[in-house]
Amino acid sequence: MLNKEKPNTKMKSNTAKKKSRVQYDNIQATIRQLSPLKRFLFNMALSAKGRDIDQHRVTRHMLWDGLVLKRIQERLGGHVKLIISGAAPLSPSILQFLKRVCGAYVVEGYGQTECCGVSSCQTLGDPTVGNIGVPLNCNMIKLVDVPDMQYFSKDNVGELCIKGANVFKGYYRDEEKTSEALDNEGWLHTGDIAKWTISGQIQIIDRKKHMFKLAQGEYVAPERIENIYIHSKFIAQVFVYGNGYKSYTVAIIVPDADILEKYVRENNISGNIVELCKKKEIKDLIFNDIKQLEKANSLKGFEMAKDIYLHPEQFSVENNLLTPTMKTKRPELAKYFEKEIDEMYKDIE
Repeated sequence: MLNKEKPNTKMKSNTAKKKSRVQYDNIQATIRQLSPLKRFLFNMALSAKGRDIDQHRVTRHMLWDGLVLKRIQERLGGHVKLIISGAAPLSPSILQFLKRVCGAYVVEGYGQTECCGVSSCQTLGDPTVGNIGVPLNCNMIKLVDVPDMQYFSKDNVGELCIKGANVFKGYYRDEEKTSEALDNEGWLHTGDIAKWTISGQIQIIDRKKHMFKLAQGEYVAPERIENIYIHSKFIAQVFVYGNGYKSYTVAIIVPDADILEKYVRENNISGNIVELCKKKEIKDLIFNDIKQLEKANSLKGFEMAKDIYLHPEQFSVENNLLTPTMKTKRPELAKYFEKEIDEMYKDIE
């Protein structure tokens, strides 16, 4: 079982998505360097294993698993039967790839500490991606209206709420936080926005808890924007900021040092990571890249970051910008980068 909150897997929150993407890209780069014959066999193996997945089964094939995919499976121990992914969603392309090469069932699940870690999970053999499966037998799940974000349960979209034997009774000696998390009927309000798929699975599509209102009255869910920006190969971590006194957002970005190092080497640009973060050409490179992502994901004008600041040091537990479970501490980030945020707003105005 792979747990993305364990350091040795290098998969943590937004950083999890970035690290899994880098590892996936490295595997793809290795595949491209194979001889034509080996690459042909590898693609044949992927195709054959894909047919197995489509038929809701995982089999061990003498040629594909015993020879072509053997090295990949041995790096997982050689006897893995089930891989469960949680904490942060894997991209569909990566999940499809893992389902084919690991020789094991690969599923995604969802949960929180407040519901004993898991409340829904994909069923074994489920060939679909981009969802967190179905509710566990021990709990119920419902979606409730979030009018401010125009999400309504009548449309099968809303805040995901959980009720069952696995849901906690409350926070120790903290009635205020308990009342925020649990309603009078015992439903745990997760703060995640989800929708039911046609086949009865659950998809997480947005986040409610960190939403803020801009000066013109528009609501912004920063984590949704961050989840779009993190797909830039140049970005390792990102923090999107806005408040009720401004009509637009700005972003703090930690570049991916390895990718950036490769880029500057290929383009004869000098400097270490600290120096590169101060270069206008590097800022323009990353800014233009996220603009393409904004367009591809149809972000609204008020959601688009009007300026970015490049920071050379990663957010971490040690510098108090991440929680022990690798979630971003938004108030701490806003305070830590208060000067840089103020300067961005002044430059824009």
